[in-house]
Amino acid sequence: MRKILTDDKVLPRWVIFLADLILASWSFVLAYFISEEFRFPEILRGHFFIYTNSFVFACIPVFYLLKTHTGLIRYSNMSDILRIFLAMLFTSVFYYLLLIVAIQPYFNIHSLKIKQVLLVNFFIGSSLLIFLRMAAKGTFRYLSDRVEKKDKINVLVYGSDDKAVLVKQALERSVTSRYKVVGFIDIARARLNNSLEQKRVYHIKDLAHLKRAKNVDKLLLLNDRLNERDKQVVIERCLRSEIQVVTAPTPDKWLSGSIIESQIKDLRIEDLLQREPIKIDNARVKADLFNKRVLVTGAAGSIGSEIVRQVLAYRPKLLILCDQAESPLHEMQLEVEELFPTVNCAIVIADVRNYRRMEELFQQLRPQVVYHAAAYKHVPLMENNPCEAITTNVGGTKIVADLAVQYGTEKFVMISTDKAVNPTNVMGSSKRIAEIYAQSLNNAHFNKNTRFITTRFGNVLGSNGSVIPRFRAQIEKGGPITVTHPEITRYFMTIPEAVQLVLEAGTMGNGGEIFVFDMGQPVKIVNLAKKMIKLAGLHPGIDIDIIYTGLRPGEKLYEELLNSDELTLPTHHEKIGIAKVINFDYVDACMTIDSLLELAKKLDNMAVVKQMKVIVPEFVSKNSPFEELDEESEVL
Repeated sequence: MRKILTDDKVLPRWVIFLADLILASWSFVLAYFISEEFRFPEILRGHFFIYTNSFVFACIPVFYLLKTHTGLIRYSNMSDILRIFLAMLFTSVFYYLLLIVAIQPYFNIHSLKIKQVLLVNFFIGSSLLIFLRMAAKGTFRYLSDRVEKKDKINVLVYGSDDKAVLVKQALERSVTSRYKVVGFIDIARARLNNSLEQKRVYHIKDLAHLKRAKNVDKLLLLNDRLNERDKQVVIERCLRSEIQVVTAPTPDKWLSGSIIESQIKDLRIEDLLQREPIKIDNARVKADLFNKRVLVTGAAGSIGSEIVRQVLAYRPKLLILCDQAESPLHEMQLEVEELFPTVNCAIVIADVRNYRRMEELFQQLRPQVVYHAAAYKHVPLMENNPCEAITTNVGGTKIVADLAVQYGTEKFVMISTDKAVNPTNVMGSSKRIAEIYAQSLNNAHFNKNTRFITTRFGNVLGSNGSVIPRFRAQIEKGGPITVTHPEITRYFMTIPEAVQLVLEAGTMGNGGEIFVFDMGQPVKIVNLAKKMIKLAGLHPGIDIDIIYTGLRPGEKLYEELLNSDELTLPTHHEKIGIAKVINFDYVDACMTIDSLLELAKKLDNMAVVKQMKVIVPEFVSKNSPFEELDEESEVL
């Protein structure tokens, strides 16, 4: 039975065509009898068989040309009903002309009230043909529900507009869909308690009741509504009611005009955390980048790749993608060639720590704008490999920055991190030292052209190796989710909005500034884990356990965007501020940093970290073997 119900070709088309002809002939016979007032002796002595056979003959070409038999009856819709009405109308006209021109003169018969018969037949025939389809559709749905009752997923559709109705219709038409729409959810009170396609429109306050009364499993959202403020309320209510939230593309993105189950995805935590879209001065950014030669280091990374995508939209003269990771850079190249085939790009495999290789790049391609995103970012790894952190995050920055000055680059935008504020780990301290060098170089007497601008922000959602992809992978494996500490919090921002602010900050910088971004409110990581579990339709502590592993080396509970001794000045953009920090003299910064890089070459981790603490006095190690250096400093 299941196979029959899911088979797209249960009945051949000729069988449906034959059934339509039989119903049409029965309809004509009934109309004939009604017109003749059921006087059977007179009917049979008349020309009943000639009239009836002629009508069937007229039906054949009209029904065939209008293709009333080509669709699956179980999925009949308003278009099929309209086609039936047209078929009956055209058949009546064709039959009437055939009768007047050929049949009545040939057989010399004129006894039948033909107009009356055709009028009655039109309504009876249309009704019978429509009834056939509706009965088949209803029977199929009933049997399908009975056979697959255990597999069905009761779902509510968010919204009560045309798109929401299209979703319901598409799910019902889908042969393989397990989703059964039991109602619509809306917040517009004018539409509440109305019915759309026999399904009621409910208020969001009814979610808990619907969960119990209709055994609702999921709420379906269309992707174009992911930024609406009222939708956030709906999601929170769904999570409290243990209703899973899923998303679907808008109808214009459906495959072959119909939605398939694989297009329905679980709501991502990124969608739940994202805020109102950031508005930036696109005209100003375009003026800054249009027809310029732009270099992006770390172009294959999470931030670097998004910088590439957004810079490409402003049509630079040349975009240089520089990274040492071969495969990710190759993937980025393919994406760029597909999305922006007309933009001139240079793909360069190079290590920012290799001075000669980077000098060759600057010498040949002469970038006018540099976005420096190349860096090591993972805190525990850098805590165990401080020499590598210094050679890349400090030494690599120094090389690219020095070359920018040497070759007359107009602007150097450095991507930093909130971990550079009161750093408790090697990674954050290395980025702070890189900030110090970039700022000192901006004020160096020999730097006549290059403006150095630093942008500082927190964690970005979904970046490589970040907490969200890790949690998602742990949930897919059945848990447990590992959180370092129950009180740990972090700031989060989506990658696109972080890069938008980087581009905007780059346009407003005069040189030497450290721009900090409004990251919103910090998020408790354990709450993030719980929401991700609920979004997957599971229960924290029941289906998926959360275990605490303890703070990792160099990790702190709370992150800051500004040093306590720093002040923040506003800018024309409400989400961007300027951190007023202590400026370092170039000669002093250069001497201490060169000394640090020499120690890194000797692979003396303890000596390297000790020197880092000299350069960044606020660097106090946490949960790290380098804490003993802080103890020594206190004794002294």
